[in-house]
Amino acid sequence: MRRVLPLKMCPDRRRGRSDRSVATHCLSKIESIQLALDPAMYKILLTLFLPLLALSLAQAYNRPNVLLISIDDLNDWTGGLGGHPQARTPNIDRLAERGTLFANAHCQSPVCNPSRASLMTGRHPHTSGVYFLGPDLEQAPLLADLDTLPERFAKNGYQTLAAGKLFHTKDARFFQEYGGSMGGFGPRPKEKISQPHGHPLWDWGQFPDKDEEMPDFKIASWAVEKLETMPADSETPFFMGVGFYRPHVPMFAPKKWFDFFPLDEIQLPEVKDDDRDDLSDYSIALTNEEHVSPEHEWVVSAGQWEHAVQSYLASIAFADHCLGMVLDALDASPHRENTIVVLFSDHGFHLGEKQRWAKRTIWEDGDRVPLIFAAPGFPAGQKTAKPAQLLDIFPTLLELTGLPEDSTQEGHSLVPLLKNPQAEWPHVSLSSFGRGNYAVRSEHFRYIRYLDGSEEFYDHRKDPHEWTNLAESDDQALQATIQEHRQHLPKEEAEVLPGSSTGHNAYEAASRLVKE
Repeated sequence: MRRVLPLKMCPDRRRGRSDRSVATHCLSKIESIQLALDPAMYKILLTLFLPLLALSLAQAYNRPNVLLISIDDLNDWTGGLGGHPQARTPNIDRLAERGTLFANAHCQSPVCNPSRASLMTGRHPHTSGVYFLGPDLEQAPLLADLDTLPERFAKNGYQTLAAGKLFHTKDARFFQEYGGSMGGFGPRPKEKISQPHGHPLWDWGQFPDKDEEMPDFKIASWAVEKLETMPADSETPFFMGVGFYRPHVPMFAPKKWFDFFPLDEIQLPEVKDDDRDDLSDYSIALTNEEHVSPEHEWVVSAGQWEHAVQSYLASIAFADHCLGMVLDALDASPHRENTIVVLFSDHGFHLGEKQRWAKRTIWEDGDRVPLIFAAPGFPAGQKTAKPAQLLDIFPTLLELTGLPEDSTQEGHSLVPLLKNPQAEWPHVSLSSFGRGNYAVRSEHFRYIRYLDGSEEFYDHRKDPHEWTNLAESDDQALQATIQEHRQHLPKEEAEVLPGSSTGHNAYEAASRLVKE
């Protein structure tokens, strides 16, 4: 069982004490030494150590706060990413304007648990073996004893606090103060609204009546209260997590958010009926069999496609409003100029593209996520197409806050791109959905290799919808580019850790198509 150290128990710097605590400790020691030394010797000692003490104090008092914000199951339907022309996200867009929007950012797994476990520990799923909705990260031998992101900050003198969903479950284990889930995926009506069958969470529509009944509103209100009461002269910087649940299913929001998107004006995603004709049987089985999401054929035949898209847009608009509450509180607080704000989603989401609904694919729609960094002292209003990944958040925050670098991190600090969005960037994003199934995303291309050996390759300069699989093209230059992407596939792969989940079931079902 993890034990999060309360602030008063944090030991000295060698064991994770803050710079400020070290400085205060040094001052008391110097004062005691003064009593034991003659004035001349004390003056020499002061001359030698005072500059070091001043540096330590300066680092402590300048160390920025961190506000880490998650929006669950949000794909690229935001103003800055342009995933849907009707998306209404003024607050996500305003945050992007005060920092850097990573327009080519991707998750490490298109499922909540492995994506968040990867982000919070800095390890790929193919390193940890956590590929699917289970097991919990503490049940993964390689992850169990690692510092998670908030624990690392706590060990370095930060006050850590959160509410909502930052990890997949049981967030209280990892923060010194946890405000609660505030109702999680609730509330829900007594009877389902739109999809009468299937998983209890798979539903959409207008519910409940008021914003104040929604967990995300309560989470935002908790964050607002904390930001309003956090003392300006606190000797301890804070690491605050705010995790919103929408637009994750059930895609519910009060009526006023639906009113922004009249049902008869809804624009459906662009979908080709023959889009899957150039895909392998394995890829179709992996992404369709044994899944809990509704089948696209049912959504269309039931006349629910427009309504589901409307509900997703309304849920996004509501979550964006809750984000705006938090940003307004930060801007009105004395912490605005000394707080790093990071916004991310844990994975993408299909709404009919490739005849798919929900997550659990390593195509662009299942993989692409919003990622924004707004940090003091860095340029604002930037956008970069260089590939980034959620795995990069951990090392980036270490560098931005001046904490020690961690060479075991498998992501890369994005600070060079915060300084110059067009900087040389040799890295790619690597995603997986089960051992042997990987997507490599570079600046212009997506390469996919499945467990059965089948491949896909898409040129996003010409094919942003990934409608044309170029993996078997006769073009030699293109084949050379494909080979370059193959080099990024992992050389070692952890076995899938046991568990009972949709991902495990789909992975097992598709395995019948893998030749021995």
